[in-house]
Parts: sequence; C-alpha cells; structure tokens
Amino acid sequence: MKKAPIKKSIAKAPAAGIIYSIAASDLAGHMFKVTLTVKSPAAIGQILSLPAWIPGSYMIREFSRNIVSIRAEAEGKAVALTKLDKHSWQAAPCKGALTVEYDVYAWDLSVRTAHLDQNHGFFNGTSVFLRVLGQESDAHEVHIVQPKDAACKTWRVATTLPELKAKRYGFGSYQAANYDELIDHPMEMGDFALATFKAHGVPHDIVVTGKVPNLDLARLCRDLKAICETQIAFFEPKTKKAPMDRYVFMTMAVGDGYGGLEHRASTALICARADLPTTASDSTEIGDGYLKFLGLCSHEYFHTWNVKRIKPAAFAPYKLQAESYSPLLWLFEGFTSYYDDLMLVRAGLIDEAAYFKLLGKTVNSVLRGSGRSKQSVADSSFDAWGKYYRQDENAPNAIVSYYTKGSLIALAFDLTIRSKTDGEQSLDDVMQALWQRYGRDFYKGKGEGKGRGVTPAEVEALFDEISGTRMKPFFERYIRGTDDVPLARLLAPFGVKYSDSRKAEKPSLDVNLGRDGNDARLAQVHQGGAAHVAGLSAGDVLVAVDGLRVTGTNLDTLLARYAVGARVAIHAFRRDELMTFATVLQGDRVPGVSLSLLPAPQKATGLKRPSAA
Repeated sequence: MKKAPIKKSIAKAPAAGIIYSIAASDLAGHMFKVTLTVKSPAAIGQILSLPAWIPGSYMIREFSRNIVSIRAEAEGKAVALTKLDKHSWQAAPCKGALTVEYDVYAWDLSVRTAHLDQNHGFFNGTSVFLRVLGQESDAHEVHIVQPKDAACKTWRVATTLPELKAKRYGFGSYQAANYDELIDHPMEMGDFALATFKAHGVPHDIVVTGKVPNLDLARLCRDLKAICETQIAFFEPKTKKAPMDRYVFMTMAVGDGYGGLEHRASTALICARADLPTTASDSTEIGDGYLKFLGLCSHEYFHTWNVKRIKPAAFAPYKLQAESYSPLLWLFEGFTSYYDDLMLVRAGLIDEAAYFKLLGKTVNSVLRGSGRSKQSVADSSFDAWGKYYRQDENAPNAIVSYYTKGSLIALAFDLTIRSKTDGEQSLDDVMQALWQRYGRDFYKGKGEGKGRGVTPAEVEALFDEISGTRMKPFFERYIRGTDDVPLARLLAPFGVKYSDSRKAEKPSLDVNLGRDGNDARLAQVHQGGAAHVAGLSAGDVLVAVDGLRVTGTNLDTLLARYAVGARVAIHAFRRDELMTFATVLQGDRVPGVSLSLLPAPQKATGLKRPSAA
C-alpha cells in the first residue's frame, strides 16, 4: 500500500538548517506528531538520535521508547531508516532536504518528559526532538502548531525559547541557537493562570496549569520576587544583573505531587494544589505546604547559576546518549539544597526559628539511614545513575543522599570558613568565585557547549583559597569519607544549640510502613533495628502482635503497651506464607535533632550566624 507523502508543516523554508514542527495530533491518545526537516543531511546518510536522559535528572530514561512510529522522505520519495541502537536511526543517503515524521506517546505527568491530554500539553525537548548528529551547533527552529480540537481554541504556549514568528504566549515559530539551547526550554500549552513581576528589572512569569480555586497570584508574585531578587543580588551584589533576559516558573498543580527540574531560563514544577496560596487564606501566614512550594521554587531558581551555568566538567558539554559521571553533585545539588531555605530567610519570608526547624528536619533525615556510614557523598554523586535514582527498599541502609548530606556539608563549610577567617569570608564567597570564574560567561563562548565546567581539583583548590587554609582533611573525612558532619561543635560558637531528644524509651520495630490499603506492609526495614534482628523484611505484611491484629494505622498504639526490651510474637505474611517472628523491641532510633538560638548568641565570638548573614 502506497503511503501518502509527508505534509510539510512550514510553507517557506526559514534560515535555520534544522526545523521542527510539533502538533498535538491526538489528545485522547496522548500523541504528539513531530516533523523534522534537515536542509542539508549528511551525504553518507544522516544519523538522528533522541537523548537517553534529561539534564538535571541523572537516570537513563530511554525517551526513544515513546516513539510509536517513524518514517522519512526526500523530494517526495521514501527514505529508508535503519535502526542503529535503541536511541538512533540512520537515513539512507538522499538528495535534497530530509524530512522525518514521527509520533511520540506523551503520558508521563512529570517535569522530566512529556504529557498530553484534553487539559494541556507539556514537553521537554529531550523527549520529542531528535538530535541531528554533526549539526548540533547549527541554528534550530520549532513551529508549535495550535491543536484543531475545539477544546484547545483558548490554549496558549508558555516557554522561554526566543520567538521567531510568534507572539509571546502564542502558537507559531520559535528559535534556538543550537540543540543544547533547544532542549533547555520546556514548553507548556493550555489554559493556564499567568502573572508577571520584575526582579531587578527582569520579567519573571508565573504559569500555573491545573484547577486551583481562588489562586492568589498577587502573593505568589510578591513572595517569588523577594526570592529572585535576593538570589540575583547574591551572585551579582554590585550590578544585580540576572543571567537571563526573562524567566518563567512553569507550574503544574495536581491533587498530590512534588518536584522540579531546572533550566537556563525557566523551571518546570509540579505541586499539590493545596500547597499554593489562595485569596481566601491569611496572606501573611506561610503554612507548611506553601513553605515547601517556596523552597522548591528557591531551589530550582538557584540552579539558574549553580549547575545551569556553573557546571561540573563532565556536563560541559552534556553527553546525552549515556551516563555522564561526576563526583560533584554534592556541590551542585547539596549546596543548592542548603541555599534554597537560607534564601527564604534572607528574603524575609521566614524567620530564623522557622529556618532552624527546616534545618533540623534535614539533619534528622540524614541521621535516619545507616547508608551514610557506607557511602560518601562523592560516591553518591558518581553513583546517582545506578543508585540514587534507582532506589529500592534497602536504600536507607545502603546509600546517602547527596542532596541532604550535601546541604549539611555546605553548612559545615560555611561555619568552618567563617571561623577560620574571623567572619571575613564565608561559603557565599566560594559560590560567588565559582560564578565569576566558571559560570558568568559560560554561554558566551563558541560552539554548542561553549564554556567549560569546573573539575573536582579546582573545587578543592578554591576552598583552600577562600578559607586561607588547607581543606583537604575536611574533604577526606566528609566528602570522600563517610564521617558525620560535627554540626554540634561547629554551631556552638555561633550561638546555636544542637540537641537530640530521640525517645529511647519508646518501643519500636524501626521500620517504615508503606501505603497498601489497611495493611501494615513494611516498606523499609532499617538495619540493626528490632524488625531486622528478628528476621522481618521489606514487603512483609504484619498481621498480629501477640495475637492482636495490626492495621496500617495502629502499630504504634499496639507497641506502646510494651516496654523496651519486651519480647513479642509477630505474625506476618511473606508473599502468601504466614510466618512467626520472635521479636525483642528496641528503643526508638529515630533522631530527634532540634536547633535553637542561645541567649546573647554573638557576645562570645562576634561571628555572624549563616542564616542572618
């Protein structure tokens, strides 16, 4: 059966040598149709490849698996495509421009891939735009086609990709200087709430997709403006010049969700709609949900500098077909996690007490897992591809998070540098030096990757320079080693009390329960705890404690009737087999660290606390 010719989506060939057209071809089927035109394909046969991962999320995701069908032609004649591997195709040699048409299934409601239905469309370039090997540095153009469905008549397009033949927030043509820029500007289309504010003169837009009754956009603008201006001034205290001409917070509000992914001039966010502020609530109170959302925004915005422009050498340029290993994610994610909450204090959105409460939660989360004694944050960074992003039920016993422990290392660095320099220098100076030397001009060079990234040796040398001392012992113990950061000792000179009030007298199995109806299914069993010693495993479903039924909500109540050291019989199903475990209850091993200010905190040393600096 003869196939119909591929329809050209753009009537006149623009200056760009690589042209994409993307259309929401089937809303109910969640299908994007993409047409790629390569004006000058390689004479030996053009190779096309879809990235295997998206920068900022260190896991091989194999986006090409969502390509449902693909075909090619040139000058009206079919061109054979040969599959080279799971990501790549090679077109047969052809005359004239090569046009490739393919369908992409988009049904992953996340910030990492693509999603399409009757309510909206969203995609990252890594999920939908085939890379034209050998021409990545050439200009690229994208034509966003407005869906024909009646439900889409009022849809708009949100992206920070520069407009070519389109009005801002309109369908039409957009341009990118190269492939790296093309995939660093996600796109949202639909009916969304929109608000704009300026941070040190730069327009910042807030786009919220999803139903949020009485959404308080004015408050969002006010609070995000404070965060953004604080961060811009942090990296450029003299000029207060932002590294982008425009920025967009692209937010998808759902019933229950949380996550973000950074880009050079925008961020893609997903959050619970209940976390967003409403006009019906107190405009001065910051609840836990809204605080979490502001922290997420602060985190992703800080990445505008730290990882999007200050990059590890392994990411300059990105190698998108395979893992790009770096031992520095503790710096790029961990330090960002340190500054995200700190910026809320400096922006005046929360006070020091609220900040110390957040910091205490981070400390407790790090101390909860025994994996921190087995894996360093340098190894955690390097192994992110196979371990952190592929966690299983044994993760707390095997790995450490370069996010959370990395943030505590940042705090320890900050305190150490302030102490060694009598408050003249701090971690702020390290970050500003990284920005000035490696980030500020990153996109001003030549070629696709342009600037170069920083190496581990250069990072360590910079800490030596700023602190005025040799920091190798610190790196050996806390970054390449697995020692716990001595926060109690480091915080004391700054008038911050570190205390741990864990309830050792409270009987516990030392497990985490998962959600499985009304069953008490063990999601994680902590190494050395009562359940582990007794022989229980993740996945077991607790049935009874000493003959009394266990549910998903009453385990703590049942255990509270016993003393630490008591022996109990626990019945549990492992798969479909009923088993009995003789268990000796232990004291609760959950850390209870809290931080608080001591009276007259600065009299002894005169050193400023990091949160107030």
